[in-house]
Amino acid sequence: MKVHWTDTAEKHLDAIYSYIAQDSPEYARRIVDRLTRRSQQIAKFPFSGRRVPEYDVDQIREVIEASFRVIYHIKSDQIDVLAVIHGAMDLLGTSEKEDE
Repeated sequence: MKVHWTDTAEKHLDAIYSYIAQDSPEYARRIVDRLTRRSQQIAKFPFSGRRVPEYDVDQIREVIEASFRVIYHIKSDQIDVLAVIHGAMDLLGTSEKEDE
């Protein structure tokens, strides 16, 4: 199945890279590579990720890579990567703050 990275998810990757690259551009590149490679897993096995606890919807899932959550939505024709966030972030709390 095709995996599509949304603009939001790509911005998250850029922000992750920029933050880590302040200390180590090489490590930042490796982390972003690891995060994007998770696309291969979810393309082959979309339901291999766990349900996102904040939503508990079967089609919204996540895989964990390093300290990050790669959150995706399984559709009939493709998988949309919605967000890449640090594991310590509260997804619902973040969403509520962004909506204000």
